[in-house]
Amino acid sequence: MTGAPNRESLIDKFGRTIDYVRISITDRCDFRCVYCMSEDMQFLPRNEILTLEELGVIGKTFVEMGVKKIRLTGGEPLVRQNCIKLIQELGALKDLEELAITTNGSQLEKLAPEIKNAGVKRINISLDSLLPEKFKSLTRTGNLHQVLRGIEAARSVGFERIKINSVILKNRNEKEVIPLTKFAIANGLDITFIEEMPLGVIDSHDRAEVYYSSDKIKGDLETVFTLSATNESTGGPAKYFKLPDSTTRIGFISPHSHNFCGDCNRVRVTVEGRLLLCLGQEHSIDLREIVRKWPGRTDPLKTAIKKSMSIKPEGHTFDLNEQPIIFRHMSHTGG
Repeated sequence: MTGAPNRESLIDKFGRTIDYVRISITDRCDFRCVYCMSEDMQFLPRNEILTLEELGVIGKTFVEMGVKKIRLTGGEPLVRQNCIKLIQELGALKDLEELAITTNGSQLEKLAPEIKNAGVKRINISLDSLLPEKFKSLTRTGNLHQVLRGIEAARSVGFERIKINSVILKNRNEKEVIPLTKFAIANGLDITFIEEMPLGVIDSHDRAEVYYSSDKIKGDLETVFTLSATNESTGGPAKYFKLPDSTTRIGFISPHSHNFCGDCNRVRVTVEGRLLLCLGQEHSIDLREIVRKWPGRTDPLKTAIKKSMSIKPEGHTFDLNEQPIIFRHMSHTGG
């Protein structure tokens, strides 16, 4: 689907066109991943999170302003009650080129067909280990076999692309880089390795001590595979490599070792309705206040979103050796 030539566009003060928005639809999750949240996580009161109707209005408004891609995130988006209704609403927007979702995979066994039929084209599934005990340790509450069944269900319904997201931590799961890649190749999946984002205070590990860079991961992979750089993109921050004789693409998201801010094309809407202009900064505006003051109206939202482009920062200032200046957890921000 292509948008009309006279569609609006969002351009920040650095000349970057913003055409990708990630929308968190819940901060709740059925896992407690060690790099994402505390074990006894306190979730937001329900009246503080956006309703499905409010989320639909915000998504529609962004598309009218030139956004081509929306990714739904959480928490775990598929635990949000009646989430399929929102997915269907967004999937029906004629000028939206791509609707995607990031999930931990726990709900895919039952929901994959509905998600696909609702208009989702691409799906990212978090998978940090293929060892049941290690998976349980990293997720605290997750069941590896349930996720693997979910991946198979997603494969069977025929999404355009399915990608595995793996956060790699030194002395935790760095030995699984090659097994995870072989799993992706065997199942016709893409895989992206992600450096841990220092968001929120966690009690499970020292982030500087467990940091495992994309360069180290790439070096590990090159002991087994031949990687060829490619200019392919899925609209996000990952840099991709190809493998010979395989459809699998290997990506790296490297907020520390290879800052990706220069060509940032995205913003985020947090679960409580903050339009977050940068993952690693607090520059934001309150969209919840606007949608609740003028329910169903898009003009006030458009005005606010346009103005927000003037405060989008040039980039983040992540530092693994300091306590995070960003106290919101990734589950609040949206994965």
